[in-house]
Amino acid sequence: MIMEHTVKAFEEDITRLRGLVAEMGGLAELSVQESLEAIVNGDEELGNRVIARDKEIDTLEMEIDRLAVRTIALRAPMADDLREVIAALKIAGVVERIGDYAKNIAKRVNRIEGRRRFEPLALIPAMGEIAVEMVHDVLTAYAARDPMLAKEVIARDARVDAFYDSIFRNVVTHMVENPATIGSAAQLLFVARNIERVGDHATNVAEMVHFSATGTYPPDREDHEG
Repeated sequence: MIMEHTVKAFEEDITRLRGLVAEMGGLAELSVQESLEAIVNGDEELGNRVIARDKEIDTLEMEIDRLAVRTIALRAPMADDLREVIAALKIAGVVERIGDYAKNIAKRVNRIEGRRRFEPLALIPAMGEIAVEMVHDVLTAYAARDPMLAKEVIARDARVDAFYDSIFRNVVTHMVENPATIGSAAQLLFVARNIERVGDHATNVAEMVHFSATGTYPPDREDHEG
């Protein structure tokens, strides 16, 4: 009976952990999406909501940390079970950083001037869409313990990197040709860099999902360190 109670308690802890990670991930995904909408449309109110939401994400991370440590201390999980707890702990840390990148983007909403005439801004939505999809799909992969979907997310990171390189070249050219826009252009480069980091961190989560599900990291892990 004691063993059955311990197993049941552990399963309840794992279910709670997975639920918290999913909740945290959903908030981070929403924040990335809304920060990009805010930056493109100059919507300061939406940007402020993203900034305020970061506290919720941080609180969830702390709750996950506490539950993971307590589960390890009280349940002494082994092998696959321990891997599951460690994955939740590590994924929460990476998702918290994704939320930070969304907050960083949202803080730039009122720092880009003359949006209608600032052509490089039009390059951001397509890059952001890929990054948001990566975050969404990696959370789906985590919930389903799906290593194949995790590998697909990892493969997509190259597209985000290519977008960043293209935006960097376009913005630098624009700065040279339009010196008056240098301030806004620098802010846009900062935004693009943060989107690129969101892609890197979605990739990191995908690697952890793969490890949690299979016990191994994807073969090309070293190519995606971020």
